[in-house]
Amino acid sequence: MMKTVNGSKKTSTITFRLDDDTIHKLRGLSRMQEVSTNTLVNQALKRFIDWDVYLPRSGFVILSKPVLAKLFDNLDEKFVVDIASTIGREGIEDIVLFMRGKVELNSFISWYETLMINSSVQISHLVDNGFHTMVLKHDLGNNWSLYQKTILELIFRELFQKKIELECDKNTVRVMFTDDEIAS
Repeated sequence: MMKTVNGSKKTSTITFRLDDDTIHKLRGLSRMQEVSTNTLVNQALKRFIDWDVYLPRSGFVILSKPVLAKLFDNLDEKFVVDIASTIGREGIEDIVLFMRGKVELNSFISWYETLMINSSVQISHLVDNGFHTMVLKHDLGNNWSLYQKTILELIFRELFQKKIELECDKNTVRVMFTDDEIAS
């Protein structure tokens, strides 16, 4: 049965059999997060379909934040820029294509936000009259900010021909661009 929710998204009803322990944990999590069990299951399935199913084939590895921070802290800035400029930029383009089916600005932003969320990085993306401001709060140090800044500058300039402004410190990266601004 298909339904329209809030006039925009269609939903279908489907039934699954889950073991009692899983249902108990789902209900507990939904109470803690103050969302319905249905919403929690939808979020979990969306993450699985949009992200988790691709991880084994996309080349990602899972590291704890303290390990990643320590690794980046011990790198020379020139080396960080070199990695971001070569391996990072090309790898990201390939992964976005693999996971989203195309590499265009909206698919990239969607993928990048999902990457950050699934990497324990807090992200805020505000759009006001076509002016985008994305802020990443990562707490991973200056070199990780430099890595992200370098990759984002290259991707926006080379793939999307868009001007971008970036501001970084040891805990955050701020990205600003407009919908209609095209680099010349």
